[in-house]
Amino acid sequence: MRQLIGATKMADNYAIIEESGGQRKVAQDEQILIDLYNAGDSKAGDSITIDKVLVVGSVGGDAKLGAPYVKGASVTLEIVEPVLKGDKLYIYKFRPKSTYQRKTGHRQRYTVAKVSSIKG
Repeated sequence: MRQLIGATKMADNYAIIEESGGQRKVAQDEQILIDLYNAGDSKAGDSITIDKVLVVGSVGGDAKLGAPYVKGASVTLEIVEPVLKGDKLYIYKFRPKSTYQRKTGHRQRYTVAKVSSIKG
């Protein structure tokens, strides 16, 4: 479910950021799902600044590579929707030749954010 929300045209600038223990490529004016931010207490329109930028570049142009991060680079996100629930996942546990069976579910919560600026 972690993917971009709205399909947008290819932007000129892009960045690869480190977010929630993983790496993700983002482009200008793109809406993305990030892990729940600030326990869902933030409001639409608030901004998030991410300074863990690994690569900043433009399509068909040069790219700045960090070691591990690009100095002075940042990506600003604007919160569109503070809480969005993902798909429900079911976990089944059982042991053969016994009567042990368990069914549990999990529904991840995300924050929808729009990339408002890429500096680098």
